[in-house]
Amino acid sequence: MTASGSDRGKQNIVIRGYGPYFDVATPAGVVLCTVRGSVKRERRKTDPVAVGDEVTISLTGNDEGIIEAVAPRRRALSRLKRGTDDVEQVILANPDQLVAVFAVAEPEPHPRMLDRFLLIAEAGGLASVVTVNKIDLDPAGELRYLFDPYREAGYPVIETSAAESAGLDELRRRLTGKVSALAGPSGVGKSSLINALWPERAEQALRVGAISGATGKGRHTTTSTHLMILDEDTYVADTPGLRALRPWGIDLNRLDRYFPEFRPYLGRCYYLDCTHVDEPGCAVIAAVEAGTINRERYQSYLIMREALAEEPSTSRFRRRSS
Repeated sequence: MTASGSDRGKQNIVIRGYGPYFDVATPAGVVLCTVRGSVKRERRKTDPVAVGDEVTISLTGNDEGIIEAVAPRRRALSRLKRGTDDVEQVILANPDQLVAVFAVAEPEPHPRMLDRFLLIAEAGGLASVVTVNKIDLDPAGELRYLFDPYREAGYPVIETSAAESAGLDELRRRLTGKVSALAGPSGVGKSSLINALWPERAEQALRVGAISGATGKGRHTTTSTHLMILDEDTYVADTPGLRALRPWGIDLNRLDRYFPEFRPYLGRCYYLDCTHVDEPGCAVIAAVEAGTINRERYQSYLIMREALAEEPSTSRFRRRSS
């Protein structure tokens, strides 16, 4: 069960990480923490501590402490850790929703990357919102057709401009009362949107994390996720700009279920274990040919399926029982 806003306010929540150090928001204020060795040993195939985790800490003085335990994660927005085949890198723990932010221009949007964000959200049981930012760079609306397939698939699509304050009220309504992960490539304007939505929190959004003088580390900047407490029940994570996103924990046999527009056709194919690649009698392929499933989204499915498959499937098709 997702904690309510009032419940979250009573938790110790990790809001930022700096290598071996973590800022933990507690009811009494922010505490700079290290991690107990036993916590690290308990989790070998994932981040022992991640932003968004609910933790138990012990205080050591001078607003510092030690993370003694991490509560089980209800869900996570994750990717496959670089250089590994089986290690989870948690972008944000315990989010309620993904807000995928892409610019209409500068930088040019890449639908395949957006598809990957939506895929890991679907696999993790997260709701998703697509935000098309910098619409001031497209006054005639000629570039926004790239996002039409996501509307057709059923995703909320919000068009925004931090520069012109366009779409901000709708985006604020989507964010209020939830833990949201704002994710997207570098330069799309995630931080600018946060500052435009909550200008009184701009300093929090941009502040540089202070590492205690006792650590001898001085002051550090970071490119990690930063979870901001914007209201009592509203948490927004400004995640680092991502150039690559390798899906983690995706079940190849359930890949078709992670495309919402496919779902009305699943179970209607001639073969029970249809992969929707080239099987005769495939309801999904028929929907693509009929134009009710967007062809580019279908191509994205095929690319993801090929990338996720370790080897070509040799399983025999099973005919549906009548």
